[in-house]
Amino acid sequence: MAETEKPDLKEQVALLPLSPGVYQFVDRSGTIIYVGKAKSLRKRVSSYFVQSKEHSAKVRVLVKQIVEIRHIVVGSETDALLLENSLIKSLQPRYNILLKDDKTYPWIVVRRERFPRVQSTRILTRDGSQYFGPYGSVMMQRSVLDFIREVIPLRTCKLNLAPELIARDKYTVCLQYHLGNCKAPCVGRQSEEEYAQLVGMVVSVLKGDLRPVRQYLEGEMARAAGELKFELAQRYKQRLDALDNYAGRSVIVSAKIVDVDVFSLLPDDDVAWCNFVRIRHGSVVGVQTVKLSTGVGGDERDMLTLAIQHIVENIAGGELSREVIVPLLPSTTLLFEGVTFTVPKRGEKLELLEFSRKSARIYRAEQLKNLEIKNPERYTERLMNAVQKELRLDRQPRHIECFDNSNLQGAHPVASCVVFRDGKPSRKEYRHFNIKTVTGADDYASMREVVFRRYTRLMAEGAEMPDLIIADGGKGQMGVIHEVLERLGLDIPIAGLAKDDRHRTAELLCGFPPVLVGIRPTSPLFHFLAHIQEEVHRFAVSFHRQKRSKAFIHSELEQIEGVGDKTVQTLLRHFRTVEKVRAANIEELSALVGAAKAKKIRAFFEK
Repeated sequence: MAETEKPDLKEQVALLPLSPGVYQFVDRSGTIIYVGKAKSLRKRVSSYFVQSKEHSAKVRVLVKQIVEIRHIVVGSETDALLLENSLIKSLQPRYNILLKDDKTYPWIVVRRERFPRVQSTRILTRDGSQYFGPYGSVMMQRSVLDFIREVIPLRTCKLNLAPELIARDKYTVCLQYHLGNCKAPCVGRQSEEEYAQLVGMVVSVLKGDLRPVRQYLEGEMARAAGELKFELAQRYKQRLDALDNYAGRSVIVSAKIVDVDVFSLLPDDDVAWCNFVRIRHGSVVGVQTVKLSTGVGGDERDMLTLAIQHIVENIAGGELSREVIVPLLPSTTLLFEGVTFTVPKRGEKLELLEFSRKSARIYRAEQLKNLEIKNPERYTERLMNAVQKELRLDRQPRHIECFDNSNLQGAHPVASCVVFRDGKPSRKEYRHFNIKTVTGADDYASMREVVFRRYTRLMAEGAEMPDLIIADGGKGQMGVIHEVLERLGLDIPIAGLAKDDRHRTAELLCGFPPVLVGIRPTSPLFHFLAHIQEEVHRFAVSFHRQKRSKAFIHSELEQIEGVGDKTVQTLLRHFRTVEKVRAANIEELSALVGAAKAKKIRAFFEK
């Protein structure tokens, strides 16, 4: 695996996205010492490094120990909360306890008593009770408790339910019984065995397994319906709906997927980024992306096999879950005895795979951005080498120009040329062109005119010619550019970027006659070329809009009888907009264009 030099903390913070997610602070020993959630990762993490009197002594001590910042992007604040909770429970970072306002985390306890109660607590005692947690926030803990109380009818009272007290009829049923939230073991209407079955369901829920409670609710609903107790059956149906809502609200905590490992692969030209997600008891407990060299011949199945093997040996503690979710089957499964590989097509497993893919994409983008910030020359060198290699050029294309046309049903045809130097837009060199020799919508003729005008002028000025010309189009546009260059006696490589039906970059062509170049849509080269295409299209369309807008203004004023082009120019030069011309009084207009025309203008706008 290729190691990437870690940037300093300031750079690490600058690279964080503004998305919701979970951040982890790591000390010099590589230990995660704090886990937190954020609505905006960059804003939240940067607040730790701002000098403030509001920071407690413990926070200041924490910050001094941070040498690395890791993070995981998720889709919402709720997912961030759930993932934070899962990671805190699995990692137990010491500062998460120390910084919690000197309080311990909330836990859920199943009491060791007859007819056990399920409660919230911050105090752990060795009394034989079962404790689940800790939870990263009271909100998260309460949401779990509220769900349990909504679907599983257990007692909440403090009564001493000793057998002799129940036998003496010491108690009477309370409101919770009448509401259907308790089955009244206090008066002997529920046996210990039946109550223990419900407690077992609670324990399963707290471990991430909702299957027992689902089976119970479905059975009770069917029994109630069979006995024609439709109101009771409807109550169980509502509890099943609550169960489905709880199970389906987040990819971070799953009721159906209990223990799995997830791998996704993002191949680039000479490396691959592999993301690993570990899920235990229905919760994500680890997410990590590694960068691997692709010295295996470029086959994705081979890359995935080696990536899984590397992660198992170096990150996953030498073991895999019995089920592993992957985007495609590894080239061999003999290395992973007892493991079932699943390639999902739909449902929660596909959502988990997409979560893993998104994590890999974000990590790759951050690493490339980090390389660009820390060593822009090296980043540019790699990018230019990739363009030269894929397009089979004699030298690096440090100076690239790209052309695009824009018109609306042949009206107001324009074209644009954008210039990139060393992989970056050189906006001061961008040029607009009004099409002069073409009538109607003829993209090829418009391209022929613009390319001829552009390079005729550069030749006359003795200016530098580009290393590469890109046409925003396919073979036809490339052929037109080739024809013009031959006419001018210029030998400049040509590439073409063809779009699909949704106007997205679909394929890269080069040479003459043009040949298709296969590059991965995930590669930095593909994104660079797509960026050029988007930039020239944006520049051309904005100019065309501007021209249409000006044409509309002129056409409206030219509808006024007796007002010609010169008068229109005079009015717009003075008033700037048609609205201000419309608002002008007769005296202002008379002083500018004379009394006769002023009357006609006022009459036009007052109609």
